[in-house]
Amino acid sequence: MVKPISPKEYEMLATFRYALRQFLRFSETAARQAGITPQQHQTLLAIVGSPNQEPVTASKIAEHLQIRHHSAVGLIDRLVAQDLVAREPSQVDRREVYISLTQQGHAILTQLSTAHREELRRIGPQLHLILEYLTAEDLLS
Repeated sequence: MVKPISPKEYEMLATFRYALRQFLRFSETAARQAGITPQQHQTLLAIVGSPNQEPVTASKIAEHLQIRHHSAVGLIDRLVAQDLVAREPSQVDRREVYISLTQQGHAILTQLSTAHREELRRIGPQLHLILEYLTAEDLLS
């Protein structure tokens, strides 16, 4: 049997959703102030934050951002035009093209990531308390 959701749980879920939305708005605003779109910021972060520093292709970017491959290619084209990323053919398979950040791309990502880290440090304790409440064992049983 599924345990009913209490009014306090609804409150915590709403508070959590609100905190996430505030963070996303912070992120979107920071990206625009840095001169890029939020999706471009996500792309730069996906490239540098690739698991195990694996080379990133347009397909991996599309998957990470949950967009279609042709949309990822257009996004990469715009980032190349802004000199934020570069395309590099694979040495092993010439059909594969890896995407990497340029020096300018790294500078913008560093600026944004520093600001995001500080914002997460600011709101982290609130998010932690909400998640603790929502995942407490006595609520789950």
